[in-house]
Amino acid sequence: MPTNACQWYYECEGCKALLKPLIGDCCVYCSFGTVKCPPIQEGSSCCNKS
Repeated sequence: MPTNACQWYYECEGCKALLKPLIGDCCVYCSFGTVKCPPIQEGSSCCNKS
């Protein structure tokens, strides 16, 4: 994942469900991934949010 981009929505290829970030998370990677997104890992804000 690029460090200057965010994935706010993800459509599941199997069931076509639309995933959105959970409250308090900045993107679907932070909510559903096994690790947080690169900006959060680097200690900065994600997706230009402060």
